[in-house]
Amino acid sequence: MCGLAGMLLAAPATEQAVLEDQAGRMGDALLHRGPDDRGVWADAAAGIALAHRRLSILDLSPLGHQPMASVDGRYVLAYNGEVYNFAALRAELEALGHAFRGHSDTEVLLAAFVAWGVDETLQRANGMFAIALWDRSEQCLWLARDRVGKKPLYYGWAGDTLVFGSELKALWQHPQFDNDVDRDALTLLMRLDYIPAPHCIHERCFKLMPGRVLRMDATAVAAGAASHRPDQQQVPFWNARERMQHALAAPFAGSDDDAEFQLDGLLRDAVALRMVADVPVGVFLSGGTDSSVVASLMQAQSSTPIHSFSIGFEGSDHDEAPLAKALAGHLGTDHTELYVSGADALAVVPQLPSMFDEPFADASQVPTALVAKLARGSVTVALSGDGGDELFFGYSRYQRALRNWNLLGRVPAPLRRWMAAHSHTQGEASRTGGLAALLAETGARGIGDVYRNRISRWRDPVAAVIGAKGAGSFYDLADPLHGAGSPADAMMLADFSTYLPDDLLCKVDRTSMAVSLEARAPLLDWRVAEFAWSLPLHMKQRDGVSKYLLKRVLGRYVPHDMVHRPKRGFGAPVSAWLKGDLRGWADDLLDPARLAGEGVFQVNSVAPLWQQFQQGERKWHTHLWNVLMFQAWQAHWKQARAQVLSGP
Repeated sequence: MCGLAGMLLAAPATEQAVLEDQAGRMGDALLHRGPDDRGVWADAAAGIALAHRRLSILDLSPLGHQPMASVDGRYVLAYNGEVYNFAALRAELEALGHAFRGHSDTEVLLAAFVAWGVDETLQRANGMFAIALWDRSEQCLWLARDRVGKKPLYYGWAGDTLVFGSELKALWQHPQFDNDVDRDALTLLMRLDYIPAPHCIHERCFKLMPGRVLRMDATAVAAGAASHRPDQQQVPFWNARERMQHALAAPFAGSDDDAEFQLDGLLRDAVALRMVADVPVGVFLSGGTDSSVVASLMQAQSSTPIHSFSIGFEGSDHDEAPLAKALAGHLGTDHTELYVSGADALAVVPQLPSMFDEPFADASQVPTALVAKLARGSVTVALSGDGGDELFFGYSRYQRALRNWNLLGRVPAPLRRWMAAHSHTQGEASRTGGLAALLAETGARGIGDVYRNRISRWRDPVAAVIGAKGAGSFYDLADPLHGAGSPADAMMLADFSTYLPDDLLCKVDRTSMAVSLEARAPLLDWRVAEFAWSLPLHMKQRDGVSKYLLKRVLGRYVPHDMVHRPKRGFGAPVSAWLKGDLRGWADDLLDPARLAGEGVFQVNSVAPLWQQFQQGERKWHTHLWNVLMFQAWQAHWKQARAQVLSGP
């Protein structure tokens, strides 16, 4: 795994040495993503520079050095990720006459671009990646991101220069990146706990969306610099909605046994591909269904005990470590567990702004960071179980939303309209739960509206952010599937397209990369996803059992009592923290005078929540946590920028 950064000028006016130095500093900000090697390439005449930090996973020799040029000299590539089917692609390319010096997937990608072009290569590549590819022939830059969004890629304008990188800290290194907070994007953080692509916390800055490619040349850079909201022109090479619609149009017609056999085969192959590395590989093991499936399939295909890792919380009622230990014992893995105290967890909190670079408020970021650090002590690659809930109907909130949607269908339309009109009289921007939640759903146009209400923190965040107009997301669609499939399918698509890449995968990427660990997610192989979408709902949810088919696969490898366990979230006791050790930290960040001076939040929207929370009146910790994560991030960002501007 690696980090990449670079820039493309609207007009080539910078000397080669200056361009290389600036790109190098942007890349060096990503040292944690790639401590093993450093590379910079620039072409002053074209106004392009690429930087790369390498974490060596495949081909540990200098032959894997990046940025790397194609044999014919046309392309120069800086790449973050792994193409798991690179061996099969290499065999195809060798049959076409291509020769290879090393055995890295980077070299295979470059040969594929030469042979097949950008779009076809991306279609053929099965993996996780963020790509910056300079085409010397067309004098253009290609930015691309994998189908699911496992690897991040930011881009934006620093003055009239296009800057891009794996994390925002690389973009901050450019002296002209003085982009302020995008207050509309901030409202998304308050609603969702994260900022979904293509939005970014900074103005004139964006995230490349999953499965998208962006082509930029000097003319496009100049046009973007001149626009207040630069046109994005992100073009899909893989579209989750279209692929789900296609799968639903040709549904799986076999038996339960047929489906179990096919899913087992797909998962075995997906896991095997992700076990390929020239460094030690392990697995995050929580004891839940998804990670248990991954661990089982890894051990079934390994001649030696695999490394597995779990953490437990001292004094917790939701400790999964014993479940993970029991499963590891059955499988015979080389298991490592660590019990952490509240102090251990709290020590992570001050690191979060620099770890995430963009305000991020899913509090399970803390235990995820702890298990990543634990794993890094023994391995360089760790497989995770991400994706099972979104593909196999695993969240209980899906069932609650379906229940409410069905109930609303029984309410006469005039009464629903009256109830919806009166929902706005129920109080402040932040009100959640109870009658307010029910009334907010009565005006729903479709399952998408009901589901957005289920997952929202601040229901009207625009009212809490000074000068904000709000920003849209996939969750604003009344029917995310545009008429295809069931309401259940529509909710799973919304989460797959938004929550999965911008919350779960972002959380795993930043926490693992912070300790130079590569995380891989076999359940999110695109072939597994498209098969899951073809399955009828009764193969995912049956007789009160969620993830039914996935659990049948797990049952091939472990006893029944290890398959059917209650779901326990991977969370953090934020409420207890804010009432205890973090109270002084929060008091400082939420001080009314400080809020008023900064001029971002409406003091009368935020301060009363903190006061009520301390008095025990309401469970406002989720609302307060995303405000606190922004406040802590804002202080970190201003300090980081000041250091850049003050010089070395």
